[in-house]
Amino acid sequence: MRRNTCVIAGGGPAGAMLALLLARAGVEVTLLEKHGDFLRDFRGDTIHPSTLQILDELGLAEEFHRLPHRKAYGMEIHTDDTTVPVANLRRLKGKYQYIAFVPQWEFLDLLTTAAKRYPNFRLLMETEVLGVIREGDAVRGVRYRDASGEHELRATLTVAADGRHSDVRRSAGLVPVERSAPMDVVWFRLPREPDDPGVTFLRVSSGHMMVSINRETYWQLAYLIPKGGFETLRSQGIETIREPVARLLPFLGDRVGRLRDFGEVSVLSVALNRLRRWHRPGLLVIGDAAHAMSPIFGVGINLAVQDAVAAANLLAGPLAAGAEIPESLLARVQRRRTPPTAVTQFAQSVVQDRLIRPTLSGRPRQVWLPRDISRIPLIGFLARRFVGLGVLPEHISSPVKSHQV
Repeated sequence: MRRNTCVIAGGGPAGAMLALLLARAGVEVTLLEKHGDFLRDFRGDTIHPSTLQILDELGLAEEFHRLPHRKAYGMEIHTDDTTVPVANLRRLKGKYQYIAFVPQWEFLDLLTTAAKRYPNFRLLMETEVLGVIREGDAVRGVRYRDASGEHELRATLTVAADGRHSDVRRSAGLVPVERSAPMDVVWFRLPREPDDPGVTFLRVSSGHMMVSINRETYWQLAYLIPKGGFETLRSQGIETIREPVARLLPFLGDRVGRLRDFGEVSVLSVALNRLRRWHRPGLLVIGDAAHAMSPIFGVGINLAVQDAVAAANLLAGPLAAGAEIPESLLARVQRRRTPPTAVTQFAQSVVQDRLIRPTLSGRPRQVWLPRDISRIPLIGFLARRFVGLGVLPEHISSPVKSHQV
């Protein structure tokens, strides 16, 4: 049985960022990740200006931009009749005016490699958290299993950052409030040719919606289907995906045959939920474990990173000083992060109900769209700020105490 000041379950964006910030503040921190690496295909990987600014404040921006990446300076909607620019990030104030598309495993490797430079950081891979250690109503660490068996790790603070199916959250008896989502997402890829369109965009047509992400050598494609409809889709054969791709994106018509079967696709069951309470004595829940986000706007990673920065700003100092963390301080983290989470989820719900649900039903509403949303003075400003920076962007104010090795 070992003890740390802080133990974090889940090596995703929230857990990795919080571990790095706490380690640089001098906190003894252990990060537990159940997989042997971070290599998971079709994970979200849009790094928005708010997160790029955080990396800049950490001195990691140059290192980040050496990773293979592609910049997107705006968002567009392509309908059967027209193309509508939605957010022009080139007009966003600040140093970073683009979204960077980087494989999430590269981003997580960057954060954990930076954290390993501090002697008080420990990363345990292939380590599955089984549940929390309780003393009365308080959480005092976790039980976990690795190749050598089951163990306990006690800690002053336990953080659940283990995703939308959080085992730590479940073990602590915290249950999120579900909000309906009308769709699931089928992910797959097709080769990209040099004369293909260069932008990332949303393609909308009656009964069909598809997001096309330019990966330079291939297209990462997200085909939206009605909620729970994947088994029906699969029973009808792979042609049920090939045909709408060829029709919606004619430039890919000669390549849809490369999608041979359903072994080459991945399905995301979309969830939209939020905990009423993100904490118990000795426990804090952040990221997807506290609020599963819809893929709309691609902001999930960035909300998770913002949670981590807010938590570190409030908790790193007391943890480094060896103080017990009162639940009232954990509640301050929730109060700080609930408004941007709630506003973002509300916006996602509006898009789901007003655009996605009727479109997938084959009965799209007649919605008037201006030729260029990004140029409407107030709406354009709000769109680029919402997409680029979010509702309440955080900045690092946590202390720096630990020396790198």
